[in-house]
Formats: sequence, C-alpha cells, structure tokens
Amino acid sequence: MSNQLIDQIHQKYSSEGENPETYLKGLLHAKPINYWDYVEVETLLSLQKPRTNFKDEEIFIMYHQVTELVLKMIVHEIKQMSEEEFNETIWLDKLNRIIRYTDMLITSFDVMKSGMNYDDYNTFRNTLAPASGFQSAQFREIEIYCTRLENLLNIQGKERISKNPSIGDYFEHIYWKDAGLDRKSGKKSLTLRQFEEKYLDRFLRLAEKCEGRTLEETILQNEHSEALKERLKAFDYFYNVKWPMVHLETAQHYLDKKGENKAATGGSEWKKYLHPKFQQRKFFPSLWSAEEIEDWGKDK
Repeated sequence: MSNQLIDQIHQKYSSEGENPETYLKGLLHAKPINYWDYVEVETLLSLQKPRTNFKDEEIFIMYHQVTELVLKMIVHEIKQMSEEEFNETIWLDKLNRIIRYTDMLITSFDVMKSGMNYDDYNTFRNTLAPASGFQSAQFREIEIYCTRLENLLNIQGKERISKNPSIGDYFEHIYWKDAGLDRKSGKKSLTLRQFEEKYLDRFLRLAEKCEGRTLEETILQNEHSEALKERLKAFDYFYNVKWPMVHLETAQHYLDKKGENKAATGGSEWKKYLHPKFQQRKFFPSLWSAEEIEDWGKDK
C-alpha cells in the first residue's frame, strides 16, 4: 500500500472526526463481499407469494416486481433533477437514462401479453381483486415530481375544479381518481379507498415539497436547448402515450380477446381509463403545439 493511499485514508476519517486506525483494524476482520449478498439474491428470489397453484401467477408477480424496480430507477433520476440546481448537461444524461428505463417498461409488456397461459391468467386473476396496478404509488410519485398538478386533471376535472384550488383540491379532481369514483353518487371502489388510505397523505406531502420545483416548472424558468426539449418530449410521449397504449393492448388481449369485455380486478372501466386520450396526462404541455395536444393519443 502506497504512502499516498495511507495518507488519503487517514485524511478521510480524520476529517470526519474519526480514528483511522479503528477502521483499518476493522478491515482485518471484515468478510469479503460477494455477489449474492450484495444484490440480496436469495431475498429477492423469495419475494414471490402466489395465491393459487397456477404456474404463471409467479410470472405475473415477478413481472410487476420488475416494473416497480424500473419505476424506482426513474424516481431515482427524477428526484435528483428536481432537488439539484438545473444543469442542462446533467439533465440530458438523466433524460437519456429515463427514456431507456421507460423503453424497458414498454417492451417488457411482451412478457405479460405472450408469456402467460390465457385461460390460467383469466382464472387466477380473480383471486387478486381488488388489487390493481392502479395502486402503484411510484407511478403517482413520478407524476408529482414531473409536472404541476393542474396537468394531472383531465378535461372534466378542469371543468369541475375551483378557480384557486389548494393541493388537496387538485387531488380531489385528479385524473386517476375517475378510475374508482362514481362522481354522481360519491361512491368509491375498494381499490381506490385502500389506495388513498395507504398513500394519499404521502402524495400530498410530496406535492407540497415539489410545488414550484417540478421538472416542468424548472424548464419554464430556465433557458434550454432544442436537444433538451426533444428529450423531454420523447420522455413525455413514451411514458404518457406509448406505455399506456401497450398496457391497453395487453389488457385487450386478456380481457376482450373474444369480445367478452371482462372487468378489471380494480373495477375500473379499463378501456376508457387506460387510453391516453381520456387520461390527458402530459408532463410538459408547454413544449407541445396546440394541434399535438388536441391529437394527444389519437394516433394510437
């Protein structure tokens, strides 16, 4: 070991008020790291808990676990963009990563569409009610980090909401609530009730933290290149049009392949709810032309 390296080790721990010799002595007894402990392989592979004996249910569980990990990768990048000072070079790198992650979500739906037995899936999925992918909290967190809450209202929500809404008001009229709320009777599905009981307070706190600091607002406040604009639009389109459409096509494969129009496990009107032209979710509306906004999702 070189004297320079020893000096650096001493400087590292001394600057933190620690005794470098304590850490060096600890190295004498530390076990070497290995792949399975570092990645927690055995724990990861033990997280699948099927509710039936159908073999493909385990595929279904693993697919959604992989999806949540990819969403966590997106959150990991977006959180840094939201919390740190704007730097276009860093943003371009982060957006390229995020677009790759989103592309993984889009292409991975082949696992769902072509990787499960049709009859088995349509049997075991009944044991999953009222659970639904609708209840993915990370999906909602990405929305909150990316854009102002007013952009998470569909046309009907914008017509209903008051002129000076609070954060709580926005969440009363947010687009995804339409999947589980009968606005005439005020009755909520169990799927929505459970989701709000678990996560709504967390969403409200995050929205308050992100107010004025979403990715959309940062772009509006800073000069940026055409290259960055193109990357932002690509992410917006991939996440809010292409991915929902692949989801819709997969749902149609299993729920309406034979014209049966089966109900989703969460009870939503899935044909309407999943289509981007009904959701009208856009992260960066100022980057799109009026014509592009009018035609949002219609080409799909």
